[in-house]
Amino acid sequence: MGAAMRRIQAGSALSAFGLGFTVPYLYVYVAQVRDLGATTAGIVLAVFAMAALVVLPFSGRAIDRRGPVPVLLVAAVLASLGALGMGLSGSVASVVGSAALLGAGTAVMQPALATMIVWCSDPAGRTRSFAMQFFLQNLGLGVGGLIGGQLVDESRPGSFLLLFSIESAMFLVLAAIVLTVRMPGSPALQGSRPAGSKGGGVRALLGHKAMVQLCVLGFVLFFACYGQFESGLAAYGTEAAGIQPSTLGIALAANTAVIVVAQFVVLRFVERRRRSRVIAAVGLIWTVAWVFAGYAGLGHGSQAMATAAFVSTYALFGLGEAMLSPTVAPLVADLAPEAMVGQYNSAFALVKQLALAVGPAVGGPMGAALHGPYIVTFVLFSLGITFLALRLGRQLTPEQDQPSLVARPSRVVARHQPEKETLAA
Repeated sequence: MGAAMRRIQAGSALSAFGLGFTVPYLYVYVAQVRDLGATTAGIVLAVFAMAALVVLPFSGRAIDRRGPVPVLLVAAVLASLGALGMGLSGSVASVVGSAALLGAGTAVMQPALATMIVWCSDPAGRTRSFAMQFFLQNLGLGVGGLIGGQLVDESRPGSFLLLFSIESAMFLVLAAIVLTVRMPGSPALQGSRPAGSKGGGVRALLGHKAMVQLCVLGFVLFFACYGQFESGLAAYGTEAAGIQPSTLGIALAANTAVIVVAQFVVLRFVERRRRSRVIAAVGLIWTVAWVFAGYAGLGHGSQAMATAAFVSTYALFGLGEAMLSPTVAPLVADLAPEAMVGQYNSAFALVKQLALAVGPAVGGPMGAALHGPYIVTFVLFSLGITFLALRLGRQLTPEQDQPSLVARPSRVVARHQPEKETLAA
């Protein structure tokens, strides 16, 4: 790993550390500490998510035209101002405005960082680079949440100001680190620097069947897993399985622990397999996870067995996540034409954000009240992941599906063009 990549990864981990400090406590902070009520807290969380949906459609083109570094610097400054503003806010207007800045800034960071990783890696090493980013981000979120939980005190608003100030500082540290990164010319992406108005835009992306199928698959992946963690699955566990709120923390800890422990063991397996087959296997693993959740809430075992099954559900989700991290994000990069890497990354980030917005809205009420249908629905969604992954595999070139086959990086670039561009040529 080169010096540029190490700095990118360090900055990514620090920004995740800052987010872990505050995101779990946003609702409590707005509703109780600032005494603005549950409705305002709900609006703040919605604005945080909606801001991402607003800015992501524009961020990709900016990344491709200006480069990822300037875009990331602007995003980091916006997020820093939003975090500091959140800590100082005492009115509805200021807290909502701060949430918009924070949500927009953090959303744009992801495709910008992903594009920097692409520019600093070749197809052969990209799998490991994205796996490392996912590992460090999860570690940063977990450590940040753990330390933040020890510092917060609902009776002392000043403790929350400290948390938001630390988060704000982490984003500025990210910006400072990025300023020191010298972006090398990647042999796999010669010509991928900003190219003015060239690149094809949304029409070219929508004409690329493999990318469209990957976006559909991505929506199902995030909807069926991440979109259920803190909403539907949590509601189902407490209502149907009788899980104590403290056990939810244990389940989330099990999820993170599996990711941290399994990431690099799984990586060795994934690097030598077809990406479509790996994603298909994740669908089967998550099917088993939902069956375990069904046993926890609908079975007739002891409470101890129900708790064990429920925690196992989160652990199996973590195993699937560890398999996806070195698979999906690099595939987005390898499908992207040279001048559209930022737009492809932003489009996929937008799909993820939509899934995370729709997932809780659908899963929350189902998990709380419709226990049987909830499990059946997500068992079917998980099997759908396997079906969609195998279908996607038929649209990929052998090198895109299995980068270990690449003899020279340029072979992949020659195949990056969407179908319409290839036919036109």
